[in-house]
Amino acid sequence: MSNKKKYSLLASSAAVAFVLAACGGSDNADSDNGSSDNGGSESGSEGPLTFETRVENEGEAIEGGTMNIGYVSDSPFTGIFNWELYDGNPDAQVMAYTMGELVGSDENYQIDDSGAATLELDQEANTVTITVKDGIKWHDGEPLTADDVLFAHEIIGDPEYTGVRYTADLQNIVGMEEYKNGEADSISGMTLSDDEMTLTIQYKSVGVQMLQAGGGVWTYAEPRHYLGDIPVADLESAPEVREKPLGYGPFKVDNIVPGESVSYSRFDDYWRGTPILDGIELQTVPTATAVAAMENAQFDLFIDMPTDQYDTFADLPGYSIVGRDENSYTYIGFKLGEWQEAQEDDEGNITEPAKNVYNPDAKMADKNLRQAMAYAIDNDAVGERFYQGLRRRANSPIIPNFSDYYNEDVVGYPYDEDEANRILDEAGYEWAEGEDFRTTPEGEELVINFASMSGGDVAEPIAEYYIQSWARIGLNVQLLEGRLHEFNSFYDRVEADDPAIDVYQGAWGTGTDPTPEGLYGETAPFNYTRWVTEENNEYMEQMLSSEGFDTEWRAEVFNEWQEYFMEELPIIPTLFRTEVFPVNDRVGAFDITVGVDPETAGAETGYHTWYLTSEERVTE
Repeated sequence: MSNKKKYSLLASSAAVAFVLAACGGSDNADSDNGSSDNGGSESGSEGPLTFETRVENEGEAIEGGTMNIGYVSDSPFTGIFNWELYDGNPDAQVMAYTMGELVGSDENYQIDDSGAATLELDQEANTVTITVKDGIKWHDGEPLTADDVLFAHEIIGDPEYTGVRYTADLQNIVGMEEYKNGEADSISGMTLSDDEMTLTIQYKSVGVQMLQAGGGVWTYAEPRHYLGDIPVADLESAPEVREKPLGYGPFKVDNIVPGESVSYSRFDDYWRGTPILDGIELQTVPTATAVAAMENAQFDLFIDMPTDQYDTFADLPGYSIVGRDENSYTYIGFKLGEWQEAQEDDEGNITEPAKNVYNPDAKMADKNLRQAMAYAIDNDAVGERFYQGLRRRANSPIIPNFSDYYNEDVVGYPYDEDEANRILDEAGYEWAEGEDFRTTPEGEELVINFASMSGGDVAEPIAEYYIQSWARIGLNVQLLEGRLHEFNSFYDRVEADDPAIDVYQGAWGTGTDPTPEGLYGETAPFNYTRWVTEENNEYMEQMLSSEGFDTEWRAEVFNEWQEYFMEELPIIPTLFRTEVFPVNDRVGAFDITVGVDPETAGAETGYHTWYLTSEERVTE
């Protein structure tokens, strides 16, 4: 550790205890992560925990019944029931039971024939053909057709569309840019069959990522007969989206209390078969009361249960716990530029697409500063102490679930305070004897504003720990406005490139496609750091090229990109995450295995197969 003057600040007792532990001190806060008799852990007292992915309880299915789901979140869902318009995980959670699934996927997240439509890719012709299966109905009884798939594309391509999904994937469709610019009334590269059950999409180029669920082909449908007369600019606020959404999934929406709850009833004409349950009641539960709700057996299933509280609910009677690695990771992002809206000529035609613009003079533009901040924080200890082994240090922006593309040999940034100090010293960040903090290489004061979200008992202690860790290497990092920020307002400010934010702590849901273009590409709205380099653009092009059908070649590109990315470090990947699902013992079966057949009883996305074995929840 550096012999320079150490900086201290007032912090919660949890953060202070953690800092002592991370520095090599001792305390009595070691958690016991022993195996549970109640359903999951196979681990010992330390290290990442592992879980079973299926639970099956004894008992015959009762007739009907209502499944009560507790969605644990301190941020209310906004209630945008539309795949093209939503932009937060809370809305995705409440849409899952009702909006429908166009394509299915296997254990490798590759599209298969188990969904409502099939997908065929023609590499030579640069086309993708989507064929909707017969007999699938919207909740009002109207048939689902390929025209509804076309309509979903038209929403995103509409000149008045203001959402975040007009990315390079959509721009790759022949004629999409002309449609977006208002130069054409239709998308020339999209052709419907005469019976409107098949949609052929002509792309400028195709890549192997298009065979992945969520990987380059927009595989969602919207009911043209229901939404088609509403201007796209008005869709987000329309009652048909916010209050009375129409889907083709197994359950219909009966009632929405904005941000709080959704009531669903079964859709008897669901194409996979009439659901066993009568309905589902979903309610948001604050993280502070989640364990109490479980103790009182208020819900049959908890989703997004706070992992920082795992030791308090791991062995509660009446529940079993299943778990798995999440398709997500936590990260610390550096603001390196800004989002530039599309440029238009005098006639309103787009001359340059919207894109990220890198600023080489940004406060955090020096990668030496970013690397030092990464070495200064002990994320191995964060995962063990704050999350009881349910999170672990991330070494890459590609998650281990994408095993063919994850580079396990990338070391990342293990805790090394001496290395952090060495990097800053050599880069010219002077730390004068007797001074609290370093100055910039130009000799100016350096104050770094750090934004972090509220949520859970450990959000504040972790933010304080990071700030203290950076203070110990002489960096003056201040919590933005002295407080944590609510999920929606936090991302509003991050997305808007609020100049008050230099560094922020966020999390990504990666989806089911390993291709990182949607998060780190030049035209990706979700590239919140606004990091852009020629080298990165080249890597993205290679990943998306037709050469990628040679999967070994593509995997090597991924491996090289991860090494390059972790050297440049526009973000610090901090934690890979394990998600756990407490399931009441009256639930007949619940299976979160990746790629499980949706017809399997209790399959996570086979909602029509869910069943209960008693009228009352089990409490012991």
